[in-house]
Amino acid sequence: MENEFYVAFGPLMISGSVITTWGVMLAIACLAWLSTRHLEKLPDSVQTSVEIVVSAIDEAILAVAPQHGRQILPFIATLWLFLLIANLVGLIPGLHSPTRDLSVTCALAVLVFFSAHWFGIKNLGLKNYLHHYLSPSPILLPFHLISELSRTLALAIRLFGNIMSLEMAAMLILLVAGFLAPIPILMLHIIEALVQAYIFGMLALIYLAGAMQSQQPTS
Repeated sequence: MENEFYVAFGPLMISGSVITTWGVMLAIACLAWLSTRHLEKLPDSVQTSVEIVVSAIDEAILAVAPQHGRQILPFIATLWLFLLIANLVGLIPGLHSPTRDLSVTCALAVLVFFSAHWFGIKNLGLKNYLHHYLSPSPILLPFHLISELSRTLALAIRLFGNIMSLEMAAMLILLVAGFLAPIPILMLHIIEALVQAYIFGMLALIYLAGAMQSQQPTS
């Protein structure tokens, strides 16, 4: 496996994963700007494609959180798009998927962790939201806290492990078979990137929906 490269700014060292992540975020921002700057009632092919993608994501969100779909759509849609592009970056020669870096996947998992609590508190109120950790009995509080931490850790390690193993498997196959089987490897990478982006985004959606629907606010 190739060593991670770094860019130095004095004493500050920026890893290649961070630079690639910034590039992915910049690409998403440019894509969003270009696809929405000339919206029309009779859309062209580009606008139609964007509307199909947004509608598909919206339907997936509404199926899990019908009462809060519009509220969490921007976060979940952005997360899905970021993961999809980040997972596919490894197909570009000389680049690696930033999601093969454990620090990147941990950052994404922590973002989901805090987002779930933020949306939960925003919708239920601090008192009502914290009360569900004591339900049905205060004795279960430690188990609720352990569950919160363990699922966040599992979210990070699952994505990291799958993308890392995918890139390692592709590299080993290329070393053994050369370039005799590039198309199967390419298809495997694309399918796995789609699956892992979907799983991570869907789990994040379930966590957010669960936090927002933990219990009904008391009257």
